Amino acid sequence: MDKKLLSILCCPVTHKGLSLARSSVLSSVNTAIEAGELLNRDGAVVTEKLKEALVTDDGKTLYPINDGIPVLLEGEACALDQLR
Repeated sequence: MDKKLLSILCCPVTHKGLSLARSSVLSSVNTAIEAGELLNRDGAVVTEKLKEALVTDDGKTLYPINDGIPVLLEGEACALDQLR
């Protein structure tokens, strides 16, 4: 992801900054997805494994990146407190 674009993006709900999810976070998220245990804010089970994602600066919310495009919709966000 372009660093300039990343520097201006923020969470649409809390307005906190965003950064690329570390590989350890993506691994945990994808494990939860495989187990059918990850829900987005709309309450839907997330079924597609993530290659990239953005995480809020406080580490509480994850937004997927699909085909290089950040999906900054509140309903598509996932609360990271769901992870074990």
